[in-house]
Parts: sequence; C-alpha cells; structure tokens
Amino acid sequence: MHETITALLGEKPVLIDGAWGTELQKQGLKPGDSPEALNLEKPEIVEAVAKAYVDAGSRIIITNTFGGTRFTLERHGLAGRVEEVNRIGAECSKKAAGDRALVFASMGPTGKMLMMGDVTEEELFNAFSVQAKALATGGADGLVIETMSDLEEAKIALRAAKETGLPVCVSMVYDAGAELDRTMMGTPVEQATEELTAAGADIIGSNCGQGIAGFVKLAEKMKTTTDRPVWIKGNAGLPEMKDGKAVYKTTAAEFAAFARPLVDAGADFIGGCCGTDPNFIRALKAAF
Repeated sequence: MHETITALLGEKPVLIDGAWGTELQKQGLKPGDSPEALNLEKPEIVEAVAKAYVDAGSRIIITNTFGGTRFTLERHGLAGRVEEVNRIGAECSKKAAGDRALVFASMGPTGKMLMMGDVTEEELFNAFSVQAKALATGGADGLVIETMSDLEEAKIALRAAKETGLPVCVSMVYDAGAELDRTMMGTPVEQATEELTAAGADIIGSNCGQGIAGFVKLAEKMKTTTDRPVWIKGNAGLPEMKDGKAVYKTTAAEFAAFARPLVDAGADFIGGCCGTDPNFIRALKAAF
C-alpha cells in the first residue's frame, strides 16, 4: 500500500469533500461555462470552495480539474492551456489545504467513446498523461479518476496516472441494472473492482449515479472483491427539476445517517457528490 494511504488510514474513516460544481455556481459560475476556466480567471473562487471543505473537516479535497483533458477543454477554447489549467487547479487546492488536508486531484471522463471509434486508446492515454503530470507538478498528493462509466477508459486513465508515482483512486458510476450495481455500459461492480485491482489502483470506489443509501451495498460488494481501500461519494438523492434547476432533497442529517452503515459495509473514505456541500461534511464528521 502506498505510504500516503497507509498514513491516512491510521484514523478511519477518512472524510473526503463534497460537490464542487454547485459550490462554484454559488460563487458565480454560469451553467454551461467551463468550471476549469476559473482556475485561470478567478483562482480565489476555486480556493474558497476548497477551503470551505477543509474548514468543514475534509481530510482529502479534490481539485477543480474534473474536465481537465484536452478533449474537454477544447470545447471551451482552452485546449492549448491544459498544463496551466491543471497545475493551477492543483495549486489552488494545495494552498487551501495547507497542513490540514491532502489533495487528490480530479480526473474525469473525456466524453469520447472508445467503442464508437471517437478516439484511440493512444489518444486517450496521451490526454490523461498530460493532465496527470500537470496535476503532479501542481503539488497533488494523489489522483482520483472519478465518475467513470467506461471501464476501459478508466483503466487507460489509471495507467497514465500511475506514471506520476502518486497514489491513484479509481471511482466508477453504478447507476444501471435492477440493483443499480452496473455501469451504464453494463459492467457489474464486482468485475470492475477485480479489473481495477489487477490494473494497480491504490483505492477503488464509486461516486455519483444514485443516492447515498445505495452505496452501502456497493461498498459491501467492492470490499468482498478487493483488498484495496474503498472510496465512497454518494449523491444527496436524485435531482428533481424545479424552476429549471436541479434540486436535491436529501438533507445533511439524512445523508450522515448512512455514515456508520457505510463504514460497517467496508468504506474507508467517505464524502459526497452531487447535491452535497460543506454542511454534509460537517454532519459526516459529527457522526463519528
């Protein structure tokens, strides 16, 4: 086990942060605009979001680099600034973390479909490699490949991320099948966990896709399939549209009620995804 992870697990569970997109919108990000552009234009806003999670008790925070590959950034005219966007994103979170938290930099899906021939494996690897190296240069303590639905893309990203020597978490989305335990590509949680373990992931987890209650069963299935620590970031329920906006009904207290069941099921790292905010992290901290 990577020494960074060993040190973190000395005190379990490890609290992660919550959602970033909605928090950036509270700070003025317009829907449809690039969150990553804020790293260049208003880094103080990005740092403020990160600091709010540190203040709430997160021991690991991520970075505003979810869409940081050239494939995503080119849609916003930023394909030529990939290294800069990612480096500054990591630096913002590191500055906010200080000596109170570690930074696991975010790497999200590219939006390109391997099976459809949108992109080659080599192109994906190169894009993730550039991003991962820039995040490492920015001071990231680890990398989290998150919100992945395509296991093959996740494994390519993992291979690129491992080149940095940093610990790497791979977090998949399970939102399909009768028990919501398959990716939208139809891959069962057990298969994904086994393949990611064999591919060298240091932490294996799941985020997004469903409310926090469903993650108890996912944690159980991952824990019985791998010897790696388990990372869980559930949503505050599923969104309902109200006045053109997504509204999440699960409260921080209701969310935190699943903290101990998640630990009992095998979760080592716990945080929140869509619909959560620093109050959810405070509630999780109070649950232990």
